[in-house]
Amino acid sequence: MNQIPAQTQFGSDSDFTFQHLSPDIILDALESIDIRPTTGLLALNSYENRVYQFAEENLRYVVKFYRGGRWTDAQIQEEHDFALELAANEVPLIAPLVIQNKTLHHYKQTRFTVFPSTGGRQFENDNLDQLEWMGRFIGRMHRIAQSQTFAHRAPLGVDSHLLGPREILQHSQLIPAHLQTAFFAILDPVIARATELYQPNTAIIRLHGDCHPGNILWRDGPSFVDLDDCRMGPAIQDLWMMLSGDRAQQILQLDTMVEAYEEFHPFNASETQLIEPLRALRMVHYMAWLSERWADPAFPQAFPWFGEDKYWEGQILALKEQLAELNEAPIKLGY
Repeated sequence: MNQIPAQTQFGSDSDFTFQHLSPDIILDALESIDIRPTTGLLALNSYENRVYQFAEENLRYVVKFYRGGRWTDAQIQEEHDFALELAANEVPLIAPLVIQNKTLHHYKQTRFTVFPSTGGRQFENDNLDQLEWMGRFIGRMHRIAQSQTFAHRAPLGVDSHLLGPREILQHSQLIPAHLQTAFFAILDPVIARATELYQPNTAIIRLHGDCHPGNILWRDGPSFVDLDDCRMGPAIQDLWMMLSGDRAQQILQLDTMVEAYEEFHPFNASETQLIEPLRALRMVHYMAWLSERWADPAFPQAFPWFGEDKYWEGQILALKEQLAELNEAPIKLGY
């Protein structure tokens, strides 16, 4: 899953300007901040935004062009300031470059940011040594994150991730007509139960927000590559997506991470009861995101199965399984 938006307001497809984002526009935008690539532009795997790798002389960079209608300038700047704050406190992540005294740049209809390009291999979420390292890493991040709040980014919540997406799905033309009754017959109980259970009773803090293995590079330790979905929420949001396997495996993995996490920041064990509601929020939000973005030509190409019967039959089954998980006793720490 890549770059899932943080808010219900996905932004209308008429707002995005990617169809006009030609190589000439990209190069002119870079030249406007005195960067002149000496190589071609390599498109990287990103759907919500458009991201390209290039080199200038012997240095490699990544330029990211933001989708219109999704984030305001203030919200993007809040992300950048958070990244720079973490980097200044030696939390390893790829922070935007400050060029001409700013990180967010404008050229014609586009907004863009430049990052250093770094390599690495993918994080292995079934590797307990790497999970322990991630626990320490996230604990360090949260120790810094809890010192301030976001002023412009909406918190993770039921409205943004369940109710708003449900309305989008209700009007979607992509759910096969003969499956709509069955789909909403299970979607609505999942939303109702997740809404009932998602009652964060601990402090909410600034989060990475989309902390899954695909957003982590491993080079002698972990490094985050994307804060695009940062928002306020419970700490467990940055931990649960690392879990995999059956319940026993997940308990072992969570124990490993939390024990390391608490070397740097206290963890409220009651937050484990939010894991399955958070999983439900993510599932519903993801389906609505794909539906809302379907007019972007990149989405039918990347997700051709989205409108097929098989996909929606699978979602009906997945939602049934998720409802069962929501009705089970929550996972608990065992250490």
